[in-house]
Amino acid sequence: MRKGFTRKPPADEPARGKNYITPGGLARLKEEHKFLLTRERPAVTEVVAWAASNGDRSENADYQYGKRRLRQIDSRLRFLTRRIEAAVVVDPEAPRSGPAAARAFFGATVRYASAAGAERVVSIVGTDEVDLARNHVSWVSPLGAALMKSAAGDTVLLDAPGGKEYLTVLEVRYERIPVEPFREPPGSEASAKGFSRPRQSTGQDDRAVDRTPD
Repeated sequence: MRKGFTRKPPADEPARGKNYITPGGLARLKEEHKFLLTRERPAVTEVVAWAASNGDRSENADYQYGKRRLRQIDSRLRFLTRRIEAAVVVDPEAPRSGPAAARAFFGATVRYASAAGAERVVSIVGTDEVDLARNHVSWVSPLGAALMKSAAGDTVLLDAPGGKEYLTVLEVRYERIPVEPFREPPGSEASAKGFSRPRQSTGQDDRAVDRTPD
């Protein structure tokens, strides 16, 4: 049986409350939920049913792993459902005016410089959208929290686990934040190529299949 993939909830996720998220981030959650509910869970259920028909379940690795995988899927589905239901969509491309257009809030893309002069550009996103490879940081992370409400020219204090550092905000802008779309995990049961289980004999069907012209 193939090992499926289940992401763990982000470590910096707020325990309760609204789930601020970009349109692309919400679409990703919905895509994952749909995949687990309509493809992965049915595929694993099929494996469990097949494994259960093979005899002693206590020593049946496919059965034991399948049941554990179903529990993981159901847990992830509950988590995704809560996140989707609590979602408050914030579109970075929505028009802004006044101070809100010049200061960094959720959905802002910020260019800043470290004390050493090194520049970096990050986008402030929801806890379900963190992608360090794309420089997408959570609004509740130390860096995201430090940049919130800042404007170009401001100096902010980053209080990170590695120590404190002053950052200079160089630019704040609002633009589309591309979110990596959900992709079917290569290790999922639904993605197994040529996946099949031995067909159970049904007598009448077998006789029909075995009929060949003389």
